[in-house]
Amino acid sequence: MSMIKTALITGASGGLGYEFAKIFASRRCDLVLVARSKEKLGKVKAELEEKYSVNILVIAKDLTEDGAVDDVYRRLGVLGIRIDYLVNNAGFGDNNCYFDTEWQRQEQMVKLNVLALMHLTHLFGNDMRRRSEGRILNVASIAAFMPGPYMSVYYASKAFVLSFSQAIGAELRRDGVTVTTLCPGPTTTEFEAAANLEKSRMFKLFKPAEASAVAKTGYAAMMKGKSVAFQDFTTHSVTVLSRIFPSSMSTAVAKYVNSPAKTK
Repeated sequence: MSMIKTALITGASGGLGYEFAKIFASRRCDLVLVARSKEKLGKVKAELEEKYSVNILVIAKDLTEDGAVDDVYRRLGVLGIRIDYLVNNAGFGDNNCYFDTEWQRQEQMVKLNVLALMHLTHLFGNDMRRRSEGRILNVASIAAFMPGPYMSVYYASKAFVLSFSQAIGAELRRDGVTVTTLCPGPTTTEFEAAANLEKSRMFKLFKPAEASAVAKTGYAAMMKGKSVAFQDFTTHSVTVLSRIFPSSMSTAVAKYVNSPAKTK
């Protein structure tokens, strides 16, 4: 009889994280769900436990706080919970000129999008390495493939996630552990409002994908051990074109897309 596996998902109270949780639960995988909102996590836990009869542990934690990642790791160790799948989904962006945004917000973005992801990957990746088994999914973006004026730190953070994930993926393959990077385009989540993107051209020029579809793509790629996954042909094409054309051109395009749309 096979042992029930457990997935740890960050940013699991809504959006892509919630969709990932549903997918893993539907496949009878136990869950550890991490996000800031205890109330939202409680609702997700109640829904999925009732529907799929899986065990779910929720941890309400702000991963940007000092010691937060270590606290999560220690708690799971005390409880004897082994993580087989790590989904680093938590992250946020900000649509504004870098110099018009408070430093604290930019710092928090790097702490969550980069440092928390690195730390979780280091802790649980080492456990997987010792067992010669495990899968990691890091959520990046098509933003990873170009500079992003008016979202400079977000784009740079996702470029880091892509480069970092591909590098450690190459290191871990001989140890039986895979690392997949999901690079979606605009997606129907709470990201748009949280990043102040309501007035930008991004969600007006590009039809956003459904979060459920993006999560399915990421899950399938993770289980196949793929290095990089794109939602569809369009998002893949954007990344290809960004490599073909000069950086100045892709930067200009990103600046236009991220700029506020003109109103009549």
